[in-house]
Amino acid sequence: MTADRTVAQIFRDFRQPVSFEIFPPKGELSAEEARSLAADLAPLDPAFVSVTYSAGGSGNAGPTVEVASMIQRDHGIPTVAHLTCQGLTRAALAEKCAQMRAAGIRNVLALRGDPRPDVGPGDFEHASDMIPFLVDEGFCVGAAAYPEGHISCLDPEVDVAYLRAKQDAGASFLLTQLCFDNEACCLFRERCDKAGVTVPVSFGIMPFMSKSQVSRMVFMCAASMPAAVVKLLARYEDDPEALRAAGVEYACDQLADLAAHGVDGLHVYTMNRPGVAAACAAAARGEGR
Repeated sequence: MTADRTVAQIFRDFRQPVSFEIFPPKGELSAEEARSLAADLAPLDPAFVSVTYSAGGSGNAGPTVEVASMIQRDHGIPTVAHLTCQGLTRAALAEKCAQMRAAGIRNVLALRGDPRPDVGPGDFEHASDMIPFLVDEGFCVGAAAYPEGHISCLDPEVDVAYLRAKQDAGASFLLTQLCFDNEACCLFRERCDKAGVTVPVSFGIMPFMSKSQVSRMVFMCAASMPAAVVKLLARYEDDPEALRAAGVEYACDQLADLAAHGVDGLHVYTMNRPGVAAACAAAARGEGR
């Protein structure tokens, strides 16, 4: 793997690539923390690493670009920089594109982002509005997908139509929101096929670490909570360490099952925990299980 590959090339050249996501905590990731995390993740050989935008949607893209650039430069791993369009003017987006190009970033995940009261209207209302601009700027552009539908959309068919619009706007790969239900993932893939979504879809899986985390994710992302997850939360509610282990094991089972079902790719929400990334990557690749 070389750092200058686009994600589109990776999906063409490799079967079922396994990728990671990391985040700059509280909008910042110190150079020392970032180097340590990257050094721990690199031996796990991810196909690419996506770096989220600033936590809470603060609009500070600096840490995202810096961390993504460092991973590419120091470890030769392709990266994807997240980018939200909240409040962005065309001029501001052009400036961000120049910053990313200067840092060697070739892949961008175009997102709408959460509405922020401190940000006025911009030139891009939706991620699909921003995608053609990014493509014209020479980036390989990905978009977000939602196996159980976006929280603001009640109709799954309408939701996948929006996804098709992102593809038609120029997105060349899709990364999904977290999902705890593989049956929902398979039904989503069927809806995508029916709607003519042909770009690769990499399914995002996040191990649950605590009951509060799961509850927060369910309401933030409109992800359903299968009975198996509820039972694990109830069984280990008073044993945080056992609950974390159960969450990782559940995620590993999800990844192995999705791999067996032939999905295009598998995307691990690492929580910035190399141990979690290692276990999940092994399960996704069918190693040691």
